[in-house]
Amino acid sequence: GGMDYSDAVWALNSLQTNASVLENVRRDQARGQSEDTLKAMKSFLERTGLTVEQLDQLSVIHVTGTKGKGSTCAFCEKILHNYGLKTGFFSSPHLVQVRERIRINGQPISKELFAKYFWQVYALLDQTKGEHADSLPAYFHFLTILMFHIFLREKVQVAIVEVGIGGAFDSTNIIRRPVVCGVSSLGLDHVAILGDSLEKIAWHKGGIFKPAVPAFTVTQFSGPMGVLVQRAKEIGCLLRLCPDLGDYPVEGGKLHLGLVGEHQKHNATLALQLVQTWLRHHDLPSLRGSMLPPGGY
Repeated sequence: GGMDYSDAVWALNSLQTNASVLENVRRDQARGQSEDTLKAMKSFLERTGLTVEQLDQLSVIHVTGTKGKGSTCAFCEKILHNYGLKTGFFSSPHLVQVRERIRINGQPISKELFAKYFWQVYALLDQTKGEHADSLPAYFHFLTILMFHIFLREKVQVAIVEVGIGGAFDSTNIIRRPVVCGVSSLGLDHVAILGDSLEKIAWHKGGIFKPAVPAFTVTQFSGPMGVLVQRAKEIGCLLRLCPDLGDYPVEGGKLHLGLVGEHQKHNATLALQLVQTWLRHHDLPSLRGSMLPPGGY
């Protein structure tokens, strides 16, 4: 009844599609105006009654990369939910329904909750659009704002946030104080937007680093790795390389990650470092072998 889920999806889809956003990003980056995304995001956020300071209440694991960022986040979600925490996971692409992008305790948010929060946020933006040049946010930006509202209102204990594109100027990068950041394997993605070299891509991805916040990455080619290290140094972030999966000392013997395929090993080791660091930050007991989800991933 009323403004339901299907209406919400229709309204969301009528906000610029990602393709046209990408076109704008390309154009803006050519003009070097990319910081504008973050300025616009702050303004949109404030119009919905949230400040960037309030986002500090979320306990965030922020993850970027080219290959495996989604799997890394899904591993984190599974391990932390299995640990007994209320998890929130914001993921980039969705397979079937948009509500799959905002998950609580491993499940897509319900149609009812999606519709409820969507219309609350949409109404606030709609009421204030007269005073602003950028009247309504683009699709992914809107979802990012919606996610922040949902995770705060639903009181998730950990928010696992996957970057949309790049890092430095991604709409999720208005997060100021994540607990820990991760960079999965780098490769050439969205090449036309982020520049045509791995080094340029690494520069963008390293943009999620924050002062005094620990960050982890996996083995990379030396060029992009050098850029990540440099970025971390400039920002004052503590960047470390993940150990090999076989090298994990865990109480109660070796770590069994079930059937982790070769290509998933990087993502699994990154997820473990992110989770262990997050738990330590909150003075929670470390993972033990028995706490890992049965049957691997």
